[in-house]
Amino acid sequence: MGAMPRRLGASLRVVAATVVLVVSLGAGTAVAVPPPPPNPSDDQLDSTRAKANAQATQVGRLTNQVAQAEARLMELQADVELKMEDANKALVDLQTAQGEAAQAKADAEAAKAAADSASQAIDDAREDLDEFAAGSYRQGSTIGSMSAYLGAKSPEDLLARAELLNAVAGSELDVLDDLEVARTDKANKDSAARAALDLANEKEAQAQSAKEAADAATAAARQAQQDGAAQAQRIEAQKASAESQLIAAQSAVSGLESQRKRYQDWLAAKQREDALKAQQAAESAGGGGGGRPVAAPSSGSARSVINRALSQLGVPYAWGGGNAYGPTRGIRDGGVADMYGDYNKIGFDCSGLMIYAFAAAGYRLPHYSGYQAHAGRRVPLSQKAPGDMLFWASGGRIHHVALYIGNGQMVEAPHSGARVRIASVRYGGIVPYATRML
Repeated sequence: MGAMPRRLGASLRVVAATVVLVVSLGAGTAVAVPPPPPNPSDDQLDSTRAKANAQATQVGRLTNQVAQAEARLMELQADVELKMEDANKALVDLQTAQGEAAQAKADAEAAKAAADSASQAIDDAREDLDEFAAGSYRQGSTIGSMSAYLGAKSPEDLLARAELLNAVAGSELDVLDDLEVARTDKANKDSAARAALDLANEKEAQAQSAKEAADAATAAARQAQQDGAAQAQRIEAQKASAESQLIAAQSAVSGLESQRKRYQDWLAAKQREDALKAQQAAESAGGGGGGRPVAAPSSGSARSVINRALSQLGVPYAWGGGNAYGPTRGIRDGGVADMYGDYNKIGFDCSGLMIYAFAAAGYRLPHYSGYQAHAGRRVPLSQKAPGDMLFWASGGRIHHVALYIGNGQMVEAPHSGARVRIASVRYGGIVPYATRML
């Protein structure tokens, strides 16, 4: 470290001299008060305070913008999750339609094969019948061939053989009719199967279109979330810069106020010295005493829960992470958390941080914010107290929880890509009650 600045060294010497003076006066020994320290003017104090107040206003405005941006991120995250579910549904519908189309195609091919087989059988039967008819025509009768009558031993035998040939011809015609009916039935089935195939193909095309639309909506939602996250980071950077300027402005105010305080201390010491000199001859002893105010103790259980949560500031967010003993490895969600690599991080999600915090008071909370909302007594949000849990919902479903620590502040594990932090209470989407465990 370099040499102490001359002005700072002089200031410290003044403070040291003032302390020595106070101690000496308390002991009843008169010691000369040193020369007065610098005394800033009221204009200087007012000017620096005005700058600090203006910077504090800027920080407050940016803090509100950060809270709004983060609330919007929560909405975008919920929208991404809903779009992902739509995409999953579209994928299931597409797979079902593809299965139905494949079955319809197989049925259509089978029906066509059966129809082709029936047509071939009819063609074969018709060819046999045509040969029979041709033979009958050549013989001038319906008996088909004279060879059928060779060997007849009597007119009765000849008549029986003629009736037999007529019966054969009739049976051939009946078979032909049956085959024709079968071919018509198979052709109808083939037509129905092809119609079913056309319908299945149409459903498959519709399902494919729905899947593509759902994927596009999911991609758009993710892009919107990424854009929102980038905007939130920009505002956060502006806020950090404004906070640095606020610290500098407050430091300037503090410096001038410290100078004014030192001057007032010097003035009081000078007045005491004058009074001591005036009374020294008449007083033989002096003393005094005084007490110091004692702050009212806060609730031990609430303080222990809050302190335990605050001990994890800066720990990464990990979806599914955290238990009663500390941060744990996150798990996969098939979406946003996976995109941020939460399954490779050791940390907390919002409900996991509550589990860890309330373990300090002996509570065992479930790892689900919806159940945590019912774990204790509900009080109106306007009556929230340090140690209460606050919840946010979208569409009637709770999706986030944080721990109220007082003065409009809360500690939370906000979302993937962030860390455990202290933030101002966000009232957008907040449920109208707090859950009190303690």
